[in-house]
Amino acid sequence: MNKTTDAVTDFWDAKQYMHFGNERLRPALDLLAYVPEQEPQRVVDLGCGTGNISALLKARWPAADVLGVDSSENMLAAAAAAVPECRFERADLAHWQPEGLLDVIYSNATLQWLPDHPALFPRFLSFLRGGAWLAVQMPAMHDAPLRKMQAELARSPAFAPHLRGVPQQPSILTAENYYDLLRSRASKLDIWETTYLHTLRGENAVAEWAAGTSLRPYLEALPEDKRAAFRAAYAETMREAYPQRENGVTLLPFKRLFIVANV
Repeated sequence: MNKTTDAVTDFWDAKQYMHFGNERLRPALDLLAYVPEQEPQRVVDLGCGTGNISALLKARWPAADVLGVDSSENMLAAAAAAVPECRFERADLAHWQPEGLLDVIYSNATLQWLPDHPALFPRFLSFLRGGAWLAVQMPAMHDAPLRKMQAELARSPAFAPHLRGVPQQPSILTAENYYDLLRSRASKLDIWETTYLHTLRGENAVAEWAAGTSLRPYLEALPEDKRAAFRAAYAETMREAYPQRENGVTLLPFKRLFIVANV
C-alpha cells in the first residue's frame, strides 16, 4: 500500500484504506506466519502504510529494530502516531537502499506497484545477510474486473483527457516466472497463490474497497468536478461485476501471490 511512486502514493488515504482493515490484514498475517521462528536484529516493513503490520512485526520480534518504509506522507503520519515503538522512513521503494544488511524484508501488498520485478527482486535479496528472509505478498488482480474497469474508464472520452498521465499498475509476473527468477538466488523458496472470498457489505462495497487503494490515483488526477462522475461510473460497473446478494453481502474474490525466500 503505498504503493512508482511518490507522485502516486502521496494520494493514499489512510482512513479509507483501513475501512476494510480486517480483510486486508488476513493475508498479511498469513504471510507472517510462514516466516520461520528466528531472532532477527534488523527487520524492514517495505510499504508499511499505516504501520499496523510494523506493529505486528515488532510484537513478534520485540528485540528487533523494526523500520517501516513507505512513499506516502499521509500513511507515514498515521504510522508514526500509532506505532511509536517502530521507526519510519519516507522513500521511493524502487530506489530505497538500507544501511547495512538485513535479517527480514517483509512486504505486504506493495511491490505490485513497482516496475521491473526481474531487477527489483534480486536487488532486495542482495540487502539480506546469509540465512535471512524475504517475505512478499502481492494482489494478483490485474485481469479481474476490479482493476480492468478502472483502466477502461480512464480511456473513455469523458475522462481520458485528464488521465493520460496516470501510470497503469504494472502486471506482476506469474508464479512460475518468480520461481525461475529466484530459485538460483535462494536456498529455500516457497511460492503460492490464494484467493480470498471477501464478504463485503454496503451498496457500493467493491467501489469503496478500491477507493482506498487502486482507485486513488485516478480520482486525484481528475478535476474535482469530474471525480464524482468517475466514481459513480466505476461503482455501477462494480455492481454489475460483483452483484449484491439477497442478504446484503457482496462477494469479492481476491487473488494474492505469496513469495517466501531464504538466502
